[in-house]
Parts: sequence; structure tokens; C-alpha cells
Amino acid sequence: MVKEITISPTVKADRINSMDIIRGVSVCGILLMNITGFGLYKAYDDPTNNGGATGWDLNVWWINSMFFEGTMRGMFSMLFGAGILLFTNRSTQIGSSTVIDLFFRRLMWMVLFGIIHCYILLWDGEILYCYGIVGMFAFSFRRLHAKQLIIGTTIFLSLATLWNVKDYFHNKEIYEAAAAADKEKKSGDNLDKSETEAIAKWEEVVNERKPTPEKIQEEISAMHKGYFSIVKHKEPINQFAQTVFFYRIGFLDTLAMMLLGMAFFKLGILKAEKSNRFYWLMALIGYTIGLTVNYYETNMLISNQFSILSIDQSYLTYNLGRVANTCGHVAIIMLFIKAALLPFLQRAFASVGQMAFTNYIMQSLICNFIFLGYGLAMYGKLQRHELYYVVFGVWIFQLIISPIWLKYFRFGPLEWMWRSLTYWEKQPFKKLETE
Repeated sequence: MVKEITISPTVKADRINSMDIIRGVSVCGILLMNITGFGLYKAYDDPTNNGGATGWDLNVWWINSMFFEGTMRGMFSMLFGAGILLFTNRSTQIGSSTVIDLFFRRLMWMVLFGIIHCYILLWDGEILYCYGIVGMFAFSFRRLHAKQLIIGTTIFLSLATLWNVKDYFHNKEIYEAAAAADKEKKSGDNLDKSETEAIAKWEEVVNERKPTPEKIQEEISAMHKGYFSIVKHKEPINQFAQTVFFYRIGFLDTLAMMLLGMAFFKLGILKAEKSNRFYWLMALIGYTIGLTVNYYETNMLISNQFSILSIDQSYLTYNLGRVANTCGHVAIIMLFIKAALLPFLQRAFASVGQMAFTNYIMQSLICNFIFLGYGLAMYGKLQRHELYYVVFGVWIFQLIISPIWLKYFRFGPLEWMWRSLTYWEKQPFKKLETE
């Protein structure tokens, strides 16, 4: 008689606490970076556009750029890569073909959730669509050894950097041609067709990257209108985010970090299995490289008053700085876990991490209600540093509500829905009294 195999999601007893905690930190940290996209226009890497670039507005930009830029997204991607291994390793229990079917169904639903998040919930900076597609590619690398995965990470990040190099020199060439033509124009010489085109090309770049006050006000007004008006207004932005931006930026970035997450999982780094000495050394090397590179970048940007070419130049070293800082963050979080410091806070972060999907979408719902016209219409009204009052408020709420929710329910509501759709069977939601 063949024993019937029950296929079900991972139960709490099988969860890895260190990964839940680091996932919770990542979810909170992602809002730290996303908030400028929710509340300001084209101010993410250029504070001179909107929201203020002096005083505390500049200070919070500098702090984020030095310590957090790209790292929270990086950790979240690493955990997703590690999650691929956790999910597919169950093939020894329930059969390889069954697990593969479940895995790809899981990611197909994630792609759909990403589309809904972008076009209906109106967050063009969303990451689920990217994870769903890139996860299908990362799946093929799951059997590689840790060393091979790190080599793969290096290759993909190098390709991304080479693309940044190409973009920088392309824009530099446009700028130099336009500057030469403008010099001729100011001297009274007649410009030929190529010189006129050179000036027009650079003006197009400037108009796109450095919007005029009128353009900024036009965008703010559009975001203060009703829901359906905003849906229509954001449609081309959303299309760009999930096509051109995804393939130009998101794909290589995310794939590289997923592979690094797989490597770190196989090495036991994400499971807090390494010695304290290992993590201290990892933090020292990571922060020495990361903070040095980031200081060079931030100093260059401020010195050049966030010129277009200086922003492009900062991306030549971007991946080196942010990956090194990400490794430093992972090491410090592992040390925090191993030291059993602030156990109540660790439990809160673990709960946020267990409900990462729900909390991530919740951040979009809360922020869009605060900033868009169908809610409080605060888009463009707050200075950059004031945005972080919203961030801290959301953090406190999620750190409190997540542990309370998980006292009564097995999953967050969206995690429950995702699992039910993946296994094509309604999953138990409420906890039993004996649990």
C-alpha cells in the first residue's frame, strides 16, 4: 500500500528564525528607501529636484546613501534566493516534479500580484513582478556550489556595472558635444545641423532628469486627483517600470543578489551558523569597502551639486559599495541574533518577516493613501526629512501588529492567499488552541 503524501506549506517549527528576522529588517528598510518615490517627484537619487537638498533634507539623503542605498533590496533579494533552496529542497519529501510544479505556480502568482500592485495599487517601484520573473531564472542555478554561485554573482554584477559605464560615457559624449556647440553659438558662429542636434539631445536629457518647477507642479497636481485619474496618469510610468527599467536595472541586479543569497545559505551564513569571529570580520571588511566607496560617491555628488554626469559617475562604483555594505548589514544582524539582544525586538522583526508579503503591500496601501489624491493628498507637500515621520510610524505599527496577528493566525492574510493559490487548496488560517 502506497503511503499518501500530504503537500502543505512550511510549518512554524521548520522556519529559520534568523532568516525571518533579517527578512523583517529588510521589509522595514525597503520603506526607508521607497518613501521618496511615494511622496516626491524624481527625488530618489537627486534631492535637488524635489523635497529639499539642504539642512536635514540633505542629511537624511546622505545617511541613506552612505548606509542603506541598495542594501535593503539586496538583503530581500538574497533571502528570496535562499527561499528558492528551502522550497525546492522539499523534493526529497514530496517528489521533484511536484515541487517544480508548485514552485513555478508560486512564481506565476507572484508575477500577477506584482502587476496588480503596480497598476491597481499604484506603486511603480514594486518588486514582486521582478522577483517572480527573475526567480524562474535563478531556479536553474540552485544546484551550483557556493563558490560557483559567488562567481555567478560577480559576473552578473560586472555586466550591470559595464552597462552603467556605457551609459555614463554615452551621456558624457552628448554633454561634451552640446557644450562645444553651445560655445560656438555664444561666440556668434552659425551652427550646423549636427551641432544643433547635439544641443537638442542634451536638453532632452536635462528635461528628463532635471524637471522644471512647472513640470514638478504639474506632476504634483496629477497625483492629487482621483483614483482613476491617477491610474491613467501612471500607466506609462508603470509600463516603463515593468519593461525597460526591469530589463535595464532590475534583472541583473536581482539575479545577482538571489545567487549570493543561495551561496550564503549553503555556507550557513544566513542561518547564523558561523562563529562570532567570522561575522565580525565579515562586518569589518564589508563596511570598510562599502562605506569608503559610498563616501566617495556622496562627496562627489554634493561637490558637483548633483549634476547629471556626477550622478551617472556614481553608478560606476555603485555595486561595489552597496554589496559590501549589504554583507556588513547581514553580519551585524547575525551577531545581534546570536547575542540574543532585545529578544522582544527580535520576535517583532521575525513576525514582520513571517508576514513580509502582507507588510510590504500594507506599506504601499498606507503610503498611497497618505500621499495620493484619493486619500490625504500629501504628495509633494512634505520636505524630504519629514517623509521619515511616516516611515517611523509605519514601522512602529507593523512591529506591534505583526506579532499580535500571528498569535491568532498561522499566516499573514496575503501569505495565506498565496499559499492557498500555490497548493490549489484552501490552507488552514486560524491557529488551534493547542498551537
